[in-house]
Amino acid sequence: MNIPKELRYTKDHEWVRLEGDVAVIGITDYAQGELGDIVFVEIETEGDNLDAEEVFGTVEAVKTVSDLFMPLRGEVVEVNEALEDDPQLVNEDPYGKGWMIKVKLEDASVLDSLLTDEAYKDLIA
Repeated sequence: MNIPKELRYTKDHEWVRLEGDVAVIGITDYAQGELGDIVFVEIETEGDNLDAEEVFGTVEAVKTVSDLFMPLRGEVVEVNEALEDDPQLVNEDPYGKGWMIKVKLEDASVLDSLLTDEAYKDLIA
């Protein structure tokens, strides 16, 4: 299972990568594997300011629908439009082309409260 060292993680199986003052967010390799074949991603929160733990969208797999939770507070500045036509990108490349949203951070220090790769490995072990 792929758990990149440079990312931060949540107990809800989202990952966060910092790019300047913008956080790129998606779901982990573990999460996409548990969900199975993803057939639809719905994110209608672009432009919204959301708090940590708020739902920013949903992901639909063949057998289930799961909420996507904000790992940190900020404004959703971009949604991965490619997922509209090709939701399978989340299965194929969860840390690359399968990213979901970009969030303008209010406070980058919140990343310190998220799980490291080692802590995330312990969580899913």
